[in-house]
Amino acid sequence: MSRQAPTLEDVAREAGVSRATVSRVVNGVRNVDPAIQDLVRRAIERTGYAPNQAARQLVTRRTTTVALVVSGAGDASDTEQNAFATRVFADPFFGRVVGGVVGHLRPRSMHPVLMFAETPEARQEVVAYLRQGGADGALVVSTHPDDPLPALLAGSGLPAVLFARPGRPVPLSYVDLAHRDGGRLAAEHLLERGCRRIATVTGPLAVAASQERLAGFRDTLARHGHPYVPVAEGGFTVDSGMAAAASLVAEHPDLDGLFTANDLMAQGAVQVLRDHGRQVPRDVAVIGFDDSSVAVTCRPRLTTVRQPVEEMAATMARLLDEHIRGERTAPTSVIFDPELVVRDSA
Repeated sequence: MSRQAPTLEDVAREAGVSRATVSRVVNGVRNVDPAIQDLVRRAIERTGYAPNQAARQLVTRRTTTVALVVSGAGDASDTEQNAFATRVFADPFFGRVVGGVVGHLRPRSMHPVLMFAETPEARQEVVAYLRQGGADGALVVSTHPDDPLPALLAGSGLPAVLFARPGRPVPLSYVDLAHRDGGRLAAEHLLERGCRRIATVTGPLAVAASQERLAGFRDTLARHGHPYVPVAEGGFTVDSGMAAAASLVAEHPDLDGLFTANDLMAQGAVQVLRDHGRQVPRDVAVIGFDDSSVAVTCRPRLTTVRQPVEEMAATMARLLDEHIRGERTAPTSVIFDPELVVRDSA
């Protein structure tokens, strides 16, 4: 005969505590003495007890699952949606977000479910999934300033936290970076190196972060007597960085300093400069943004403005957990400071 699965009563006997105490530990109730929690967890390991997730959900009204939603705007075709997903997985930024989220959730026995919301139908599916109890809340990484999903989530009263300040004000918590300060750090470093003919490759100018990075860069240069900064708009990809850098080099062949709004575009710009016979950093100093893995694999290694994406993502997950548990009721914002990381390119 097969051995009967261990029960709460078995764990309670092993730990020498009541069944109710074991239940509170298993269900994550926080008003249990840490020493008792440790005692119960060791008893669980020894007995091999596994909680019945369906029963646990009835007690806690929680699934221990959160939706990690990558969202945009528009009405994309199936082909466009597949291309969107491919771009997301190819971008080191998203991998860092996932790493930060999982790093916070895993020790708490919480798990993310990845969802894409590039169409009105997909956004409604996300809202319905949450309303039906498929997940306890949503972590939203939005790729477009006109994304309607944050407003849908706020209007439904569902727990949600955003990565980056939303394009339109909504009563949801979010984490973000002081992007303007990042642009300032890049400008100051190029000026300190003696650069005088300085240009920049921005991210998509419909995106608030791109606007802020550009504004901080321009304002700092203006304060130091540089009233005009040549600008080319990119799309946060290597190819867009190459195209933008090529146009700047064609129009301003004597440029000696370049700030790009992310590391992927900086990598593309370095390639274009090399193709035009310009050495980095001897002829042109190049600064990226993010401090992603690209910054250390690029040759030369990129000087860049660090965005602590993993820490930001972990904070986003922590805020959501607090909203789900009812420990935080009002929305809040957490703004991180950028940091200049000096390597070889500038």
